[in-house]
Amino acid sequence: MLTTIAYGLAIVLNLFCLFLGYRFLFTPRAAAIGYGVPAREDSAYLTVKGLRDGTFGLVGLALLAFAGPSAEAWFMLIVALIPLGDTLIVLRNGGPKATAFGIHFATAIIVLLSAALLFAI
Repeated sequence: MLTTIAYGLAIVLNLFCLFLGYRFLFTPRAAAIGYGVPAREDSAYLTVKGLRDGTFGLVGLALLAFAGPSAEAWFMLIVALIPLGDTLIVLRNGGPKATAFGIHFATAIIVLLSAALLFAI
């Protein structure tokens, strides 16, 4: 049961990264508003974020499929720094605290939970 939950959460988080990447690449303005810091739609930074998020999703899925839960756990542990950093970025740029903590910080906690579950199996 723990293995199913650990793998399931990791897969969902990686697919979510792919979704975020897609969103920043194809609907950048809406994605930026949802992120908590609006930006110009033609901003190269939104494309960079889309590529980054999508790549992290693909790497996570590849690690899980080909290297196993231990490698994925380490990946998740390290990747948790991104939503923690996103929390600070939103706060530093005057974004909503609800977005900073309710989306980004909460995501970091869930990613750390995923890492813990993967380490446990």
